[in-house]
Amino acid sequence: MLPYTRKVFDLIQDDLARFETRLARELRSQVAFIEAIGEDLTSAGGKRLRPSLAFLAGHLLGAPPEASVQVALAVELLHSASLLHDDLIDDADTRRGRDAAFRRYGNVVSVMSGDYLLAKVLGLLADADEAEFTRLMSRTAAQICEAEVLQFEMATLETFSFENYLRVIEGKTAVLFASALEGVALLAHAPERERRALQEYGMAYGRAFQLRDDYLDLLGDAERLGKPVGSDLREGKATYPVLLLLEAGDEELRAILRRHARGEDDVARVRQLVRARGADERTRERIKQEVETALGALEAFPASAPKRHLEELARQELERLT
Repeated sequence: MLPYTRKVFDLIQDDLARFETRLARELRSQVAFIEAIGEDLTSAGGKRLRPSLAFLAGHLLGAPPEASVQVALAVELLHSASLLHDDLIDDADTRRGRDAAFRRYGNVVSVMSGDYLLAKVLGLLADADEAEFTRLMSRTAAQICEAEVLQFEMATLETFSFENYLRVIEGKTAVLFASALEGVALLAHAPERERRALQEYGMAYGRAFQLRDDYLDLLGDAERLGKPVGSDLREGKATYPVLLLLEAGDEELRAILRRHARGEDDVARVRQLVRARGADERTRERIKQEVETALGALEAFPASAPKRHLEELARQELERLT
């Protein structure tokens, strides 16, 4: 279950249970390795945050249950496909506490299994039979790919900028959040104002989520996180607090980033610099701004339990900064 307050998900626990059943059905294959990867995806579970957003949007809008399920499945399968490919690109060792798929089954199986998931997404889009939803998912998939390549390009060419960083976190995270919400609005034929409000909420919440995740990767407690800190630095990625120092002309930090923090004390030094120069506080302030933007978008809707749950999800990004 999600590392969030349980009451947020009381409203949608039955939806999530049905989702897991449908997801297992979608992932069935007569090919043993693909079946095994599908079983890993269902048994590992993960946060299921994107499907949860789809179901909360469904309750908020009074959408037909099947519409929410179709969106939840399409978004989660697209997300899972991107993770299979990302792990290979990043040469990751683990995913959700287990060996990454390509470590167990090899590159070919991992890549083709990711493509298999994308093929399943196409089938779900055909079943939904809604051109606007298909176009939305097409744009989302394209942005995910662009963000992954841009992130690699930034590390390779050192084209670090806030503009590029925001494009990356929007493409890797926020567009999937927004699509989970907006997709339901499309299938429910919600008014344009409500659709746009949910899209804005999803983008702002997604940015806050990824900013917080990046913040903890550098400044969090390794024991509480259950993984070492500084992985972004070791991959040559400049996240928001690091960009703040680069903007100020910190050449020591640029050198550490250029060598992918391979020095024994490099990560500790960056943590020290970020805190000493107030980049940690400025990053927290940016997260707060994104949360406020997300909450403001929800003002388009009257008070309700689904709206309160969406508000609480956004607010909790401010509470999870340790």
